Amino acid sequence: MRSLKLNGTIVNDENEAYVIAEIGNNHQGDVEICKQMFDAAKECGANAVKLQKRDNRSMFTKAAFNQVYNSENAFGRTYGEHREFLEFGEREYAVLKEYASEIGIDFFATAFDLNSADFLASFDMPFYKIASGDLTNTPLLKHVAKIGKPVILSTGGGTMADVRRAYEAIMPINDQLAILQCTAAYPCQPEDMNLRVIETYMREFPDVVIGLSDHQNGIAMAMVAYTMGARIFEKHFTLDRTWKGTDHAFSLTSKGLSNLVRDLHRARTSLGNGVKQPLDLEVSPIKKMGKKIVAARDLPAGTVLTFEDLAFKCPADGMPPYELDNVLGKTLTAELPEDGDLSFDILK
Repeated sequence: MRSLKLNGTIVNDENEAYVIAEIGNNHQGDVEICKQMFDAAKECGANAVKLQKRDNRSMFTKAAFNQVYNSENAFGRTYGEHREFLEFGEREYAVLKEYASEIGIDFFATAFDLNSADFLASFDMPFYKIASGDLTNTPLLKHVAKIGKPVILSTGGGTMADVRRAYEAIMPINDQLAILQCTAAYPCQPEDMNLRVIETYMREFPDVVIGLSDHQNGIAMAMVAYTMGARIFEKHFTLDRTWKGTDHAFSLTSKGLSNLVRDLHRARTSLGNGVKQPLDLEVSPIKKMGKKIVAARDLPAGTVLTFEDLAFKCPADGMPPYELDNVLGKTLTAELPEDGDLSFDILK
């Protein structure tokens, strides 16, 4: 059975969904705001909070780092300055790791490059995320796999060959892997989510947990994904959709995240055991709404029953209507008043 242990929580096909509040850089570069987001995610019932870690100067070309960034969401004059403003370092990660432990929520991050992977390893992160952009970055995949902690891999923008290559790069080193269906669009429209890929992944990778990195502006599609087998869900999270930044507009606020967690828990229990049988709680309403066979009028003994002699009325506390063909043409051995219950005891 596919199973993955995430900091003590067992994630498998039978258990509840594991929900990740993707904070990313929505903290505005402020560690106190980030702690508030940890609090809110915990209160909403999320299992984990996630940041993004980049070593910007080694990750971007000089041209990309120094490119003028005129966006209304910019926190600096150049793209590099913008990214550096939002980047947390050793002090912030130390504070946040301790705080997450205090409030009881899992804390981890996406490693966007080799240096960042090593940085996160120095904080003994319980597991690691690989972003869709690094699905084909085999050196990074193998480097993170060697750390020896679970790896959660997003697959946006990839082909099945890309996903298979990544799987084959990681698994011989570290079989603690989860693969997330993802569409690399921000936000993503429901018609672009291709959730049937989850079923494909379930067939193609029977030994790893499957999930959904969900950039859709809502929670309904996550319920569909759960019924298909997804058990890890990552949703972007913010405290205020009006804050400066590209991710806030499609991120869930606390109300949305709470509803997501609630509905995913309901999704698990609503699936049941697959055995069609009446429940105790159905007995009373079915008796009230269902029908039984009764006399349509006063019928004397010796009546040979026809369809016109009978009626189907509530409550369903007598002979069920499916017995009709077994009583037509039979003879009453006793009189039956209007609305009287028909039974095989008075038929021959």
